[in-house]
Amino acid sequence: MKKALKWIGLAFALLALASLLSLYGYGRFAERARGVESRALPPAADATPIDRAVRPLTEARPGQTGMLMLADNVDAFAVRALTARSAGRSLDLQYYIWHPDFTGNLLYGELVRAADRGVRVRLLLDDMNAHGSHSVLAALDDHPLIEVRMFNPTRAREGTLMRGAEMLLRFFSINRRMHNKAWIADGRIAVVGGRNIGDEYFDAAGDVNFLDTDVALVGPAVAQGSRIFDAYWNSRSAIPLSALAQPGGDALARLRGAIDAGMASVRAHPYLQRVRQSTDVRGLLASDPPLHWTRQAQVVSDPPEKAEGAAPTADWLTPVLVSHMARTQRELKLISPYFVPGDAGVRWIGELRRRGVEVGILTNSLAANDVVAVHGGYAGYRVPLLRQGVSLFELMPHGKPDSSLFGSSGASLHTKAFVRDGEAGFIGSFNLDPRSINLNTEMGLLFRDADAAAELERLYAAKTAADSSYRLQLQGERLRWLDGSVQPPRTWEREPEAGFWRRAAARVIGWLPLESQL
Repeated sequence: MKKALKWIGLAFALLALASLLSLYGYGRFAERARGVESRALPPAADATPIDRAVRPLTEARPGQTGMLMLADNVDAFAVRALTARSAGRSLDLQYYIWHPDFTGNLLYGELVRAADRGVRVRLLLDDMNAHGSHSVLAALDDHPLIEVRMFNPTRAREGTLMRGAEMLLRFFSINRRMHNKAWIADGRIAVVGGRNIGDEYFDAAGDVNFLDTDVALVGPAVAQGSRIFDAYWNSRSAIPLSALAQPGGDALARLRGAIDAGMASVRAHPYLQRVRQSTDVRGLLASDPPLHWTRQAQVVSDPPEKAEGAAPTADWLTPVLVSHMARTQRELKLISPYFVPGDAGVRWIGELRRRGVEVGILTNSLAANDVVAVHGGYAGYRVPLLRQGVSLFELMPHGKPDSSLFGSSGASLHTKAFVRDGEAGFIGSFNLDPRSINLNTEMGLLFRDADAAAELERLYAAKTAADSSYRLQLQGERLRWLDGSVQPPRTWEREPEAGFWRRAAARVIGWLPLESQL
């Protein structure tokens, strides 16, 4: 036994030493590989189509931000494609996920065409989900006006074994990810929120599509988004892709060919038609419903130093959001696809309830959740929340029969938002879970405007309606799910529409000490 403990101790000591050496080696590499610092290009008066469309609107409302909510997935694609087509100066893009799939490649094509016109493109992607798309990214990076940087990357780019070894040795640093999402065109229009880039975010997936929300902005909040982007772009964690991977000799030409083929496909027609419906940015901004204008809108974010393990301060996103939610007097409505409040969160919500605040929460059901582990972490908090009088809803795993352009009616919630007292709210990337609070960097839009809050409340009401979500109740100490999507209404006595193995996996994960990673 003593000999076994000795060998175990030696193994741990060697692992710790290897980890320290790996961190030291990576730190030296990252310092050498850092890219040249660059900043957002300033807006001009009438230099680009976007300048000419936005400037009259913002000059007529000095100090106000205009907001256009994007809850429709295809509209969200069209806004990105249209602003890329109209850009004449710069595109600054920051994402946690950008899949090289059908819609992802269509938008890559918009970036290439913009760069061909002379637009400077800066693309910052979190590295965790970028493996497998290196050839596409390296081809993009080969364009003289496109630069790609990876946030907190692994040096090992090929081979599962080498990358797995590096992830093990650098676990505590590599576990911190950039979850931000921002699309900024010409420093005049920004799109922020919860939506990544990929088929499931734009109603193009054949199995499950996400119900997501982001918001297009004009006015002072756009400059705030640009400053946040610059901070991340120039941070120690952002490494130029050129230091990690090199393109083949004709990579960009082959990418152009693949993009052209995708654009010419039948599958692209509905997307391109939606883009053509708004022929220019001026038409986009003259939307129905119109933009919401307010002086109280702010793009807020964690600093990139959070991903480096810096000590939190009062201006990080979690304390800022908690401070705003704590001001609720009457009603707080929360939307969080991954909801793991922890004991502290349950106590905090309990304090709101004791002050007489009505609290409603919308999250995913087990059958709708794309991350079973998160549901395992959430499940144990349902009974304490219901005991406190919280209204708790779980999204059903299916949408309307015609909800996707390609036939899939599978649905999963991905919107992250809250609205308080019918007058203020937030739309962003922040989940109410330990990972968003402690590990990932997050961002979003805080606003105060009754009309915008009312639109967000309508979204919440639609998603919590009887034909869209189960309403949870207690029968004694047992959970029950009320299902109004069928007639007569049905009451489920266990996780609705989830198979045995899925239920078992969620339960077992709920027993494990993994909550801090969820």
